[in-house]
Amino acid sequence: MISPDFIVPKWPAPANVHALQTTRKAGYSLAPYNSLNFGTHVKDNPMHVAQNRQLLSQLLPSEPVWLNQVHGIEVVDAANTNCVDINCIPSADASFTTQKNVVCVAMTADCLPVLLCDKAGSVVAAVHAGWRGLCDGVLEASIHELCRTAQLKPADLMAWLGPAIGPKAFEVGAEVRAQFVGKDKNAASAFKLQGNKFLANIYQLATLRLNNLGVAHIYGGGYDEDFCTFSDEERFFSYRRDGDTGRMATLIWLA
Repeated sequence: MISPDFIVPKWPAPANVHALQTTRKAGYSLAPYNSLNFGTHVKDNPMHVAQNRQLLSQLLPSEPVWLNQVHGIEVVDAANTNCVDINCIPSADASFTTQKNVVCVAMTADCLPVLLCDKAGSVVAAVHAGWRGLCDGVLEASIHELCRTAQLKPADLMAWLGPAIGPKAFEVGAEVRAQFVGKDKNAASAFKLQGNKFLANIYQLATLRLNNLGVAHIYGGGYDEDFCTFSDEERFFSYRRDGDTGRMATLIWLA
């Protein structure tokens, strides 16, 4: 049974596409990782992380393909990953699959998780889109791989944007704004001046990138659901707010 503390994405995905968003609740980790932390890299007790992952695995058809996320644009096939370290965890910020029961996952604590699927339910992906990866093109790289592998057009895809730091809390410097505007002048509308800094709307920035690619069907945060990891301390981890903290999981698979 899915925990009432979890979020089931609201989007018109095909019936064979299953997705799940965890919160920080109902796990084993102690403060400051309390309580459902899935990150093995945040100095949490490894036993507690293992117990949390075991709780999650009971809801899934297989163990998620966890990634070593590096704020880049590398995309891997979750059913055919190439191990890059002794723990056999691929370094990438997005994964996709066309195979049933293979679980793609992104971990976040302010960065934007993006789920993708096509209208026919033939391919799914989970993307970790922090501002660096988003600016450098992780969504573009992910959609290119989905379309190339499944022989689709971007217009065949839909996206769900999960919990991320909201536009009233995401303060960045002028250099961040300049990088986005340098890639797309329309990105300027996603930044509001506040003192000598800017407030950035990561949902709007992601939407611009998706729209530019031809993805028009977008749901979740910034649309029909109210998420802000920074302000909602009860539900979400936030690195910007807390520093040492846990990581949530955003998962998708084909049945």
